[in-house]
Amino acid sequence: MKKILLKMLICPACLPDERRLNSNIVQEQEGDIFTGTLTCPECGKIYPIQDGTAFLDPSPLNETEKTGAKYETVPVLSSYLWSHYNDILNDSDRCAYGVWAALMGKYPGFAVDAGCAVGRFTFEMSRKSEFVIGVDKSVSFIQAARELMINRRINVALQQEGFLTTEETIYLSETWNSNKVEFIVGDAQALPFRSGTFSTLASLNVIDKVPSPIRHLKEMNRVSREKDAQFLFSDPFSWSTDIADEKDWLGGTDGGPYSGRGMDNIRALFNGKKGGLSPEWRIEKDGHVWWKIRNHANHFELIRSCFVKAAR
Repeated sequence: MKKILLKMLICPACLPDERRLNSNIVQEQEGDIFTGTLTCPECGKIYPIQDGTAFLDPSPLNETEKTGAKYETVPVLSSYLWSHYNDILNDSDRCAYGVWAALMGKYPGFAVDAGCAVGRFTFEMSRKSEFVIGVDKSVSFIQAARELMINRRINVALQQEGFLTTEETIYLSETWNSNKVEFIVGDAQALPFRSGTFSTLASLNVIDKVPSPIRHLKEMNRVSREKDAQFLFSDPFSWSTDIADEKDWLGGTDGGPYSGRGMDNIRALFNGKKGGLSPEWRIEKDGHVWWKIRNHANHFELIRSCFVKAAR
């Protein structure tokens, strides 16, 4: 973990109180912490740094395993690597993450990519921000993203059919600056950062994958600057009771405070309505992006992810 993160980290288990973490660095090299711990002086929780990866997810291990186990498998990792980097593999002429990145302006300050998966948008934002942090609960996703960050390449076994695979290599674009990015294991509902840290924020295909969607949005708002900030939100609104109780969905129901369509409720929340975000955000653009997942050579999922690009 790059040492630049130390000054912005807080204990996610103590939220809404913001307790700065104490660091114990065991091994570091050229500004990177390879081994060590981050400890909360208030609650005593210890967050390890192992092989360069900081583990800042406050969830109990059994809860993390229950909600995120499917994202730790090799086939799912392979599918997400393809989804993020299919254009680099010359397997598609258009990648959704490049389309999303084109919506963002150059803002001075730091950026956060919550639910970053294997890191494509984080790398894209290295061209438009001073420093970018990708956060995800999946250990395998974060380790793959960090391998790309360190080696600027990664081998991926793409499923062809049944047990047949073919090995490909993903190389990072020369336009992406690995020195300006870092990836940590964390929870998009309890971000381990001080309030007002970021000028650029992204939540891509996350809101329907967390138990408390409104908490995620409010966490993103908490860590955002109150002015001179931009926020890209996108989601297909594939609500599921396997992930969140129906009462906690931000759309897709006939009753409750968030009845109706998800995007209508997101617009209202960004505008400060329905107990939404404050200060309110100004929606600059909206629309949708087609996003693909590759399960094997003959099976793809095509998903329409609806977005709003907002600023304040």
